[in-house]
Amino acid sequence: MKELKNTQFINPVTLSLLMSLWMFGTSCGYETKTVGTVSSAEELKTKLTMANPGDTIRLANGEWKDAELVIKAQGTVEAPIVVMAETLGGVQLTGASNLKMAGEYVVVSGLHFTNGYTPTAEVISFKIKKNDLANNCRITETLVDNYSNPERHESDYWVGMYGKNNRFDHNALVGKGNKGVTMAVRLNSKESLENGHLIDHNYFGPRENLGANGGETLRIGTSHYSLSFSNTQVINNYFDRCDGEHEIISNKSCGNLFKGNVFDECVGTLTFRHGNDNIAESNAFFGNGKPHTGGIRVINERQTVVNNYGYGLTGHRFRGAMVVMNGVPNSPINRYNQVIDSKINNNTFINCDYVQLCAGSDEERSAIPQGTSISNNIFWNESKSDVFTAYDDISGISFDGNVLSPNIVPISNNGFEAIDSEVVESENGIFGLKNNAITAGITDDFSVVSKEGTGPTWYTKPSIGKTFGYGRAINVEAGSDLFDVMKNAKAGDVYTLAGGEYLLEKKVPLSVPVTIQSTEGAIVRFEKSNLFVIENGGALQMDGLVIDGAECPDYAGNAVVSTSRYSMNRNYKLFINNCEFRDLDVNHSFNILKVYKNTFADSIMIENSKFSDVSGTILELNQESDDIGIYNAEFVILNNNSFKNIGKEIVNLHRGGSDESTFGPLLYIDHCSFEKVGYGPKNKEGKAFTLHGVQKTMISNSVFDDIKTFDIFHTVGEPITKISDCNIDQSKLIISDKTATLSNLKLAKNANGNDGVKLGSSL
Repeated sequence: MKELKNTQFINPVTLSLLMSLWMFGTSCGYETKTVGTVSSAEELKTKLTMANPGDTIRLANGEWKDAELVIKAQGTVEAPIVVMAETLGGVQLTGASNLKMAGEYVVVSGLHFTNGYTPTAEVISFKIKKNDLANNCRITETLVDNYSNPERHESDYWVGMYGKNNRFDHNALVGKGNKGVTMAVRLNSKESLENGHLIDHNYFGPRENLGANGGETLRIGTSHYSLSFSNTQVINNYFDRCDGEHEIISNKSCGNLFKGNVFDECVGTLTFRHGNDNIAESNAFFGNGKPHTGGIRVINERQTVVNNYGYGLTGHRFRGAMVVMNGVPNSPINRYNQVIDSKINNNTFINCDYVQLCAGSDEERSAIPQGTSISNNIFWNESKSDVFTAYDDISGISFDGNVLSPNIVPISNNGFEAIDSEVVESENGIFGLKNNAITAGITDDFSVVSKEGTGPTWYTKPSIGKTFGYGRAINVEAGSDLFDVMKNAKAGDVYTLAGGEYLLEKKVPLSVPVTIQSTEGAIVRFEKSNLFVIENGGALQMDGLVIDGAECPDYAGNAVVSTSRYSMNRNYKLFINNCEFRDLDVNHSFNILKVYKNTFADSIMIENSKFSDVSGTILELNQESDDIGIYNAEFVILNNNSFKNIGKEIVNLHRGGSDESTFGPLLYIDHCSFEKVGYGPKNKEGKAFTLHGVQKTMISNSVFDDIKTFDIFHTVGEPITKISDCNIDQSKLIISDKTATLSNLKLAKNANGNDGVKLGSSL
């Protein structure tokens, strides 16, 4: 794929600025004068007091632990002051380190933040104090890598931009795990308004789902300053699997330009959340079929969305390929302003599932879009006819010259034309239509910045790797102590247990992803409250095991698997396949999985397994009970399992509050049988399932025989609940509203009376 030329995206005023800023380096023909090498933050501070325009101060290679760098100097446009690593990436800032800078015409280059977290609110700050800001300064060739506060919901920024005319380029921000925007442009003083910052050629690396508000990758402004002009330009950056929340970029100010950026399998959208007169131009969104991937969400006035490209985007509602929202009449500054006089023109969407108009329509958000045009776009999806959804009156939107694949049902009788064509791939890796006569959609020379063209030149970007099964293959003899065997586990290790029995006296902590499997039905017993504890960075796959609780002591809160009791800033996975769990009833609260606050499962999947005589809950996922939109798991999947004599709930999954910044939880149950569930002596509420605030619940082809109440409580958003082709006593279903879809349900009399329900053969 060809890299876009920088200057083709820049207006003349900014170009004049950039020509001076791009001189701030040692490889652009400017002769610098090295005035010394320093080895500590104190030495640097002293050296800076003597620095003159044109001087370069080098930081000695090596580890700088607990180093709080304060860089303030006065260079000139012709002769900036440069502070740089002895070799690019050679300075590792660890522990409680950070960087604050202020002054004029200062360049910082080649730093690497790792193995720690900032002691303040920001890792990198373009200010030293409230009124001591950086102007005309630059940070380049710098990496912040997994430099996250261990407290998941302790908030900080990795980069805070203040002042005016600063540049942040060719840097990488990778793996933020705690709450807080990865990078923020702050407008909290008049000195930072109309700032003219340039953010270009950066690599924004993978960010896991936070499962809460506050997981944006880039935010420009806040609601308080949203009607102020920032005039920030975000150009030719690469956003790679940025999944923190549904606003990948949260625009909350006016006059910003987003151009030539690539969003590669990012969950969420570029969101014009607040502010007017913003432009999204020539950006590319590659969803490739990944769930929840989205494009651009339009709110407010005079927004321009032109020449953008979307491929394989699957997100719906607020995460569609193109979303135009309803607003709040006379909206307060922190809510949703009406879409007025906005333009969505010459964009191309190939194999994208949802275009959402008047999204969010409800009693509050009743102001429909006005004076807005959707023209000369291509919407092509040969496998889906209902691409468009209108949630309210679209009379304020005009349509003209849009092209559709023949199967798509247009949203309007005017402004759409279905044509015969086919999808072809260009040399640039962009899919378009094979029809030279088409004038709609992106320009023929549309190309995207490459991943290799962004980030520090010295940094190798992370690849998409497997979670399990790529490490050592270790055979374990019957009777071995798994604690001793696994105490030096490495990521991806696979432990294969021989047939026979294993009795554990100690719980097994897992701080890396491991697989424990047996092809001979190994029986695992344990004499502690927990068998496995997933610590920060850990994940567990179990296959072919028999877990027997007969030897467990009568401890309160027993569980086969638990998370750490302490905050985890990295998500985990739990996969269980072809396992049997039995005799887990030594007390009234023996769970299969017990979680704690500030922990988050990316996915929990249980398949082809049997559970019998379990006194507690199978999946206890209800510890985030503050009702502020935080929850414990994203995907929960139960497929082809049997559950018999379960004392409490099968799933207790809780997401409370009214925040709309997240996607889940999502629950899928298929081909499962449930017999005598919820009758435990301590199950005071008498529930077999408790689903509170689950955003998507899909239950099919399953049998529910003699279960307690199935409680589904809908809260925020537009939750989807579908229960189909099941044997279940409908009187057991308690659903808080009428949005659930129930189809082909039969009254179950016993586990064998499942006419029309085909269960898996392993049951």
